[in-house]
Amino acid sequence: MHDHSLDGFTHPHVYLGRHHAANERRTLLVVALTAAMMIAEIGGGVMFGSMALIADGLHMSTHAAALGIAALAYVCARRYANDPRLAFGTGKFGDLAAFASGLALALVALLIAYESVTRLIHPRGIAYDEALAIAVLGLSINLASAWLLRDAEHRDRHHRRGHDDADHNLRAAYVHVLADAATSLLAIGGLLLARNFGLVFMDPAVCLIGMGVILSWSYGLLRDSGSVLLDVTPDDHLREAIKARLETDGDFVSDLHLWRLGPGHRAAVISIVSDHPKSPQEHKARLTDLPGLSHVTVEVLRCPGTR
Repeated sequence: MHDHSLDGFTHPHVYLGRHHAANERRTLLVVALTAAMMIAEIGGGVMFGSMALIADGLHMSTHAAALGIAALAYVCARRYANDPRLAFGTGKFGDLAAFASGLALALVALLIAYESVTRLIHPRGIAYDEALAIAVLGLSINLASAWLLRDAEHRDRHHRRGHDDADHNLRAAYVHVLADAATSLLAIGGLLLARNFGLVFMDPAVCLIGMGVILSWSYGLLRDSGSVLLDVTPDDHLREAIKARLETDGDFVSDLHLWRLGPGHRAAVISIVSDHPKSPQEHKARLTDLPGLSHVTVEVLRCPGTR
């Protein structure tokens, strides 16, 4: 039987981003566009002999997989948001997906580097006009996908302007399509140089430049999402603000753990040592207007030697 007297002392642990549902829909649409273009680019690259086109298609295949993981993370985070087995909800599903995306980017960058070096050593003929047509189509799909996700990313950035708490899952998806657009441009440039000036080596050479871009994005995703998964303190300013509000009248914050639960949500566990202990509720009331602080646990200890 439910005890209604406990209603004021219990709360859900749903820490999803403010625009979770909208971001999920946009990501699913971009997955469909990316998968269709991936098939066209890889098939066209094999048919017309362009390493740049194959590389761009392989790169896009990682984006299709990564975007699929991002979409799945949104779906699972929503579906299991109230699962009691998850102590602090599903807010980190997106960070886990972003970390997987970073690993996928790094692996494909190495694959593109291997294929590019192979083509530099053993050049192959290229059907330039056909390859260029598919590369331009790929770029248009990349730009359309970036536009779809940019609106969501811009809206998310505007909402969190008071404190940095990105939806890393959305940012990973956005970064993937931006990187794809950049490699599409490189593929087009390499094909044009090879066709117009006879510089056949430029087709695979530009892919090595693209590899560097991909590795750079990979590092950023792994660094940012990994720090969340490892519960790195997300905001030193917020940490100091908490201490400043609680360390009054001789009280001392002896222990403070601050970590991220999900986009826009942070948790804090705080121990306070006091000569004249107040209730945890009184201390928590001092923190209610701090942005993004969604789950607070306060322990109050009497200072040794006092009554």
